[in-house]
Amino acid sequence: MTSATDTHPHTTVTPEPPPQDTAPRWSLPALIAILILAAVLYSWNLSGSSLNSFYSAAVMSGTQSWKAWFFGSLDAGNFLTVDKPPFALMVMGLSCRIFGYGTWQMMLPMILVALATIWIVHASVKRVWGHGAATVAALVLALTPITVAINRDNNPDTLLVFLMAGGAALALRAVHNGKLGPLAGSAVCFGLAFNTKMLQGYIALPAVFAVYLYAAKPKLVKRIVNLLIAGVALAVSSLWWAAAVSLVPADERPYIGGSTDGTAWDLIMGYNGLGRILGGEGNGGSSGGGGGGGGGFSGTAGIGRLFNDILGGQISWLIPFAAVACVGGLVLCGRAPRTDLTRAALLLWGGWTALHYLTFAMAEGTMHPYYTTALAPGIAALCGGGGVMLLRAFRADKRWAWVLPAGLAVTTVWAVVLLRRASGWNSWLWPTIAVVMALAIVGLLVFRSASGNRLRLLVASVTAAIVAAVAGPAAYAWSVPSGSGGGMGGTNPTAGPSTGSGFGGGPGGGGGGGRGGFGGGQMPGGTQQGGQNSQAPGGTGEMGGTPPSGTANRGTAPGGTAPGGTGTANGGRMPGGMGGGASSELITYLKKHQDGAKWLLAVSSSQSAAQLILSSGEPVISMWGWSGSDKAMTLAKFKELVTKGELHYIQIGGGGMGGGPGGGNSLSTEVAEWVQKNGTAVKENEYSSTSQSSQSSDSQSTTSSTSSTSSTSSIYRLDPSDVS
Repeated sequence: MTSATDTHPHTTVTPEPPPQDTAPRWSLPALIAILILAAVLYSWNLSGSSLNSFYSAAVMSGTQSWKAWFFGSLDAGNFLTVDKPPFALMVMGLSCRIFGYGTWQMMLPMILVALATIWIVHASVKRVWGHGAATVAALVLALTPITVAINRDNNPDTLLVFLMAGGAALALRAVHNGKLGPLAGSAVCFGLAFNTKMLQGYIALPAVFAVYLYAAKPKLVKRIVNLLIAGVALAVSSLWWAAAVSLVPADERPYIGGSTDGTAWDLIMGYNGLGRILGGEGNGGSSGGGGGGGGGFSGTAGIGRLFNDILGGQISWLIPFAAVACVGGLVLCGRAPRTDLTRAALLLWGGWTALHYLTFAMAEGTMHPYYTTALAPGIAALCGGGGVMLLRAFRADKRWAWVLPAGLAVTTVWAVVLLRRASGWNSWLWPTIAVVMALAIVGLLVFRSASGNRLRLLVASVTAAIVAAVAGPAAYAWSVPSGSGGGMGGTNPTAGPSTGSGFGGGPGGGGGGGRGGFGGGQMPGGTQQGGQNSQAPGGTGEMGGTPPSGTANRGTAPGGTAPGGTGTANGGRMPGGMGGGASSELITYLKKHQDGAKWLLAVSSSQSAAQLILSSGEPVISMWGWSGSDKAMTLAKFKELVTKGELHYIQIGGGGMGGGPGGGNSLSTEVAEWVQKNGTAVKENEYSSTSQSSQSSDSQSTTSSTSSTSSTSSIYRLDPSDVS
């Protein structure tokens, strides 16, 4: 390979990375400092943060039942699973079984894998481009706003990104040494990513395998054979769970949430597969701007989606520079040999970024802002590695003297645009960034050819440029643990102030007026929400109640609520609709009259069931799943549960049988009509002291009062004798 001073435009200008024993003294302390910074961002005030009650309930159920742990069941009675494969739940569930159930116990493994992702990217970039590039890459990854937001949440994306980054790093190692082991390890990582979030774990896989096929050292036939072997490893590590589920008879396993037929295979190809890209399969569609589809959470699908008001501040800050660095780096590689590791790394991380960008930009199905955290490793690697290549070319060749300053200038302009969208939020920041970057660019140009003592001025200019480039993302990132921005609870976490017109923006500037929160408007399905911190489908900004005494709890329950009481979930509202939750009085009543039933209650949606599970510590049936379209409950199945004495109470009415965003299904009407005909309505004054007080002072007639109470009742009791 030629040196960095080579001025021929069609030759490689990237030197071999320095050997490990010549690492600069600042390299390891810099990495440790970045990891400490990331740990603070991911964990500061964590016990006061909102987690996703949907996954929290499943983790709790997994601590109560190994069967629930394996299947990823929402409830310990194993009626219905969550709509994802269970690998992330397994990891969190094991932690909670060891240390007790609570926020820190649940999030500890997720924080550790988030830090490990930074280390993996740092090590991978260092192997190709050296310590300076690796440090920049680690810093960019640690400060990506949406990454900070999602790494403080119990959604599976943190583990997903760790596994994909590990797979990419191992594949790059296989390209370098030509051995099968790292390639097989890469395939296993992507297979485990598949069991974390199904087809999303495969988005970068075409780029990874294509780079190996093109650039690895072995001859073509050997490379093809190695890829075939890796394909077998991929298939086994991807499909073991789905295969195991299919071997269990349908009547002995929970209904697979998100599927149309109760099977894992349908979930793979439908709801978590093509449905995410094309819409439908319970995913809605972006063109409608709602319904839980992509348009509601992340704006309308299109090539510029990641730069819109909702997603721009979450992920797009350094995308322009990453693109310039990738293209510039590939040109600088020139006529390098096929096996050139630098070009292979650029192709791998560039392909990673491009594939994720196009998938998220064009997806017509459900598209939450936090999905874009998967872009962060690719952007970080390109900014670090490609940025160092541009810096070397900037100093070595006059023809390249404009590329790095232009890339930095574009980055600054875009940062100013993003910050000005957040009207009134840290209004001093954008002019400061603009001034610092302008001075840095001037310093780069003035000291471009500096040597000796003047070289320190060039280093200072480069440092100032890096600081200015990451200042905007850093401010957005810090807003999450500091509580000055970010929002949408655990269901749809975001960073920074509110800037978007959809569901995806954070509530920094208030939730009204279409500023990103729900703002008291209506959720898909027509349920009224109460303010900027309301979660996307699923309820309140907190976890929705306290696990009861007697469950496996030590420390703090998710959402910051101390364990041991009954608490009030969602302000004492009845379960059902998007709000979910129930008063402590209702839960006490249901427990008192449970009479040995396996499930405490049956409700319409997974959101409502999750809140009740967390509040009561008892299994609760979600009849129609997250989207309201699952066909988990049939009338025949419902009758069977009642006949066996496994279920006595069901909630209907008040939106309860309408399902979630999917609006329910014909089965819900059939069940509701049968329950109303054969069940006994539980009057509110039987469990509510407020209702009792109100009725004692009511001057209306007994007949009128009874009629009113019955018409508004949402809870029905059924016994085996009610089933004819």
